[in-house]
Amino acid sequence: MTIEKLIALLTLKKVPNLGDSSIKKLIREIGSAEAVLKEKPQNLLKIDGIGTIKIKGLYNAEHRIAAENELSFIQDNHINYMGYDETKYPEKLKYCIDSPVLLFSRGNINLSHKKIISVVGTRKVTSYGVRFCEELVETLVPLDPVIVSGFAYGIDITAQRAAVKHNLQTIGCLAHGLNQIYPKVHKKYMPEIEENGGFFTDFWSTDTFDRKNFLGRNRIIAGLSEATIVVESADKGGSLVTAEIANSYNREVFAVPGRAGDPFSKGCNTLIKTQRAHMLTSAADLIYMLNWQVEDAQKPVVQKQLFVELEEDEKKIYNLLTKNGKELLDSIALQCEIPTFKVASLLLNMELKGVIRPLPGKLFEIV
Repeated sequence: MTIEKLIALLTLKKVPNLGDSSIKKLIREIGSAEAVLKEKPQNLLKIDGIGTIKIKGLYNAEHRIAAENELSFIQDNHINYMGYDETKYPEKLKYCIDSPVLLFSRGNINLSHKKIISVVGTRKVTSYGVRFCEELVETLVPLDPVIVSGFAYGIDITAQRAAVKHNLQTIGCLAHGLNQIYPKVHKKYMPEIEENGGFFTDFWSTDTFDRKNFLGRNRIIAGLSEATIVVESADKGGSLVTAEIANSYNREVFAVPGRAGDPFSKGCNTLIKTQRAHMLTSAADLIYMLNWQVEDAQKPVVQKQLFVELEEDEKKIYNLLTKNGKELLDSIALQCEIPTFKVASLLLNMELKGVIRPLPGKLFEIV
């Protein structure tokens, strides 16, 4: 990325009421960030969804000055940066409509060909939550996943410290600029995390810690990974927001169940009850639902039962999946000419028989 492009993106980010989605739309229509800043207002207003409120202040010279000041901070502190249209930008985050147009990072982050999960939860973690979180990360070690979280108290730091302990890459997503850290007590963990992983943020050095920044931070946590895991949560909290964002991105969401009435499990139980998350009782559930496979001798083998008796409609589904491979539930119903509600039941029966397995994106395939 050229310095002029970086300054242009920073300038656009400084314009009030102009969010990441709108900036991308402007660049897509005009051609580049630099060109957007030079375009006449009347031409910008012709773009669908772009009104006077969004471009008000676009030509304010103070925004360019602020951008140049931030550029100095980036260069002086050797901050890594990447644009949403660059190949080094995180692949999964790239496809989120509101993903940051600019992402800043520190450390040694490498997401190429990596399995990535986000682990979030309450700050007031219980011993049960800590134990589950640590055992989950330890069990996943053979798959070498990247553990993403918010570097906050409780479940977040538990997951990230467990990742460090087992030499897994871990990424902390921050709700402020890279010139500070919150909570301050976690500063001692930064060197070991940056050694094998690091930190992401789209906030500037001038953005101090503020609770309103959590929503922006949470979208990065949800967008980076193929699955978000909520270990413990009250009936309200940031981890539930992250789960909702992950669902809006059509990513898998898992929640660890707790005792009925337990205040630290209310959020998780509600996610499961309302079918907004898969129930997670062990790492095996995650591996199975995400169709992950260990690439070594420790690889768990899922073997279907021999001589399983299938009903007539189950045979239709089995033959279809054998012929076509992965298929969506609705597509199975259409091609087999079986009502959707019945197909859902049949698929569950076939899954219990060890004949098929669900995949991310509501797909099914033969085991």
